[in-house]
Amino acid sequence: MAKASKVIITCAVTGATHTPTMSPHLPVTPDAIIDQAAQAAEAGAAILHLHARDPETRRPTGDLDVWMRILKTLKQRTGAVLNMTTGGSTFMSIEERLRPPLTAAPELTSCNMGSMNFGAYMMKDKYKGQWKYDWEEDWLEASRGAIFRNTFADIETILDKLGALGTRFEFECYDVGHLYNLAHFVDRGLVRLPMFVQLIFGTLGGIGADPENLVFMKKTADKLFGDKYRWSVLAGGRHQMNMATMAATMGGNVRVGLEDSLYAGKGRLATSNAEQVRMIRGILESLSLEIATPDEAREMLGLKGAGAVAF
Repeated sequence: MAKASKVIITCAVTGATHTPTMSPHLPVTPDAIIDQAAQAAEAGAAILHLHARDPETRRPTGDLDVWMRILKTLKQRTGAVLNMTTGGSTFMSIEERLRPPLTAAPELTSCNMGSMNFGAYMMKDKYKGQWKYDWEEDWLEASRGAIFRNTFADIETILDKLGALGTRFEFECYDVGHLYNLAHFVDRGLVRLPMFVQLIFGTLGGIGADPENLVFMKKTADKLFGDKYRWSVLAGGRHQMNMATMAATMGGNVRVGLEDSLYAGKGRLATSNAEQVRMIRGILESLSLEIATPDEAREMLGLKGAGAVAF
């Protein structure tokens, strides 16, 4: 039996916001994503949160061939839980975002709990004139006028179609209103309990990365869900490690990875996803906290198992 006190480390490997110019260590090809994800699992990540990138352009992609290559290879190389995004990117339709997970029927996917502004445009000024690819600056600037769409109908579709495949969800909550949205679906009986809630801090458009906000979000989740959920925290940029550490000391789980932060200390780029996993693992173990294995994470989250996926 997996102990409730063990901490699940999730590693978010590449995401859809950071672009190739920002770090030479960001995995932006399928092979690099596979290698870095496998290394992160070896370092202690029980869950690998995955996005796909086009092998030629390095842009985020929903291409099925790319996705299946990543999933099949990682299944062979690691026993970690493979968590597919349903967010994709701000610029993908819900149909594009859902096609890969509906084909793959993974153990776990993300489920974003509300439409929101999702700003990345402020990062472009730092790299002006240094772009490796001609799409990067426009990609970031486009977030100024875009809305990350996750309507009630979209969420219903995700819960219905992926839930029918036995897939469980990492419910991504970027603000307190997202917790109330989630409670709405729980009240309607559309969410299987207990559930896994990811509290997210530091995205422009979401709640800020302040310790007081973490306490407030956790208190709100307790009020809404009681003991019917497990929770984790991710925070963007320089807040990544301190907010994750705070969450773990409060009984939560943690997420790190180059999707959320490119750094491994002030002014120092992380050389890999595995480096960030090793960092948070060292912090947790120094606090006498035990790290969950992939199979313990499966038990804790009620997942169907790697043998029940379609890849």
